[in-house]
Amino acid sequence: MNPFLQKILLNLPEVAPPVTKKLSFREKLKWTGICLVLFFVLSLVPLFGLGQNALQQFEILSIILGASFGSILSLGIGPLVTASIVLQLLNGSGILKFDLQTKEGRQLFQGLQKLSSIFFVIFEAVVYVFMGGLAPPQELLGTVLYFQLELLLIFQLFLGGLIVMFMDEVCSKWGFGSGISLFIAAGVSQSVFIRALSPLPAPSNPSIATGAIPALFQSLAVGDPQTALLMFSSVASTILIFVIAVYAQSMKVEIPLSFGRVRGHGIRWPLNFIYTSNIPVILISALIANIQLWARLLQSWGYPVLGTFSGNTPTSGFVAWLYSPDLLGRLIRGSLTSTDLLQAATYLLFLIIGSVVFSWFWVQTSGMDAKSQAKQIMNSGLQIPGFRRDQRVLERLLERYITPLTVMGAIAVGILAGLSDISGALTNGTGLLLTVMIVYRLYEDITRQHMMDMNPLMKKFIT
Repeated sequence: MNPFLQKILLNLPEVAPPVTKKLSFREKLKWTGICLVLFFVLSLVPLFGLGQNALQQFEILSIILGASFGSILSLGIGPLVTASIVLQLLNGSGILKFDLQTKEGRQLFQGLQKLSSIFFVIFEAVVYVFMGGLAPPQELLGTVLYFQLELLLIFQLFLGGLIVMFMDEVCSKWGFGSGISLFIAAGVSQSVFIRALSPLPAPSNPSIATGAIPALFQSLAVGDPQTALLMFSSVASTILIFVIAVYAQSMKVEIPLSFGRVRGHGIRWPLNFIYTSNIPVILISALIANIQLWARLLQSWGYPVLGTFSGNTPTSGFVAWLYSPDLLGRLIRGSLTSTDLLQAATYLLFLIIGSVVFSWFWVQTSGMDAKSQAKQIMNSGLQIPGFRRDQRVLERLLERYITPLTVMGAIAVGILAGLSDISGALTNGTGLLLTVMIVYRLYEDITRQHMMDMNPLMKKFIT
């Protein structure tokens, strides 16, 4: 690597890590809460000089991208996830090679990921503004003020993108989980709460409530069984996906290990069934969201090369096959066709394959492979009972579990995300699945941290 570029990557601005090795439960909770409140507050700050907001119709995409179109957080986590996808593909294909086993290699990888994120922040901000997604008032078109407002909008989007990037770092180093996961969970939770409980009239049908539960009782009161069945199916599918996702998240394989120097004492090393957690779904969902967003922008520019839309629904081209129809809703309405079934099957297959690919790349680049896990176990003074203390032996044993879990867990996540989409859940199915997994993992982290703070002996054992 070029020494000048290497120097830049190693000296990019970053959030300083905590001085102490382990932060207290209250400290982590404080910073997580600050980032969450700041996210909601900034999502309400409108862009100064905005006149035309052609992106506000992409409500589902904004939920997946953790964005609020028209606010200073219009880019959301999109640039960060896009940079991660590109870098993982380059590293996994061997075009770029990083030795992630060394500290310097990990720093270079993280530095390049941050630099790529900044590039995509600028790139997406320019595209959103200059291509008419977020534009100044049309009556100023052709004037110097219009161009100045465009530059101001780009600067505000750039500032918002940097804030999200650094808030993600704050959560990763000072809080629980990652900022990307936290912001997705926050947006989806808000959407589910509104669509389930809001008593306000729906914009498309003022005679019925926006929330599915109030609408269910209203439909039963006026004798509208079809609408009542639609509302009930939405609530039921949401609850069912929630239960299945929690159960799948709790499944794990436990490998018995013993302390080499302390006979008769050992622990079980857990490997979750969904080994890579929500990362593959975040990446593949963001990829689909970006494709749909670009397809809509290209159509508005007169180049519908990725397909066309009718309202918010893709009707032709590549994006039509990356759109999940509400099969359950159409079955209740009696409008289900063979094309819908084929479209749903294609969407489900794309989600599964994409989840497996990104899951494999993530394992290789994040230190979750068998070699890295074996090294971590050996450094903890643990070994397999009945086997000699050798990293290669432990690595071969872990490989028997990690590779199948990587693939099967990704397939399960892809199927769950696809089924929740085609069953007409209260919010985007992928976002719902992500939120369940994120909240479950956050609950585990908080519980573990609270247990360590409450019990000094447990803290010594875990650390």
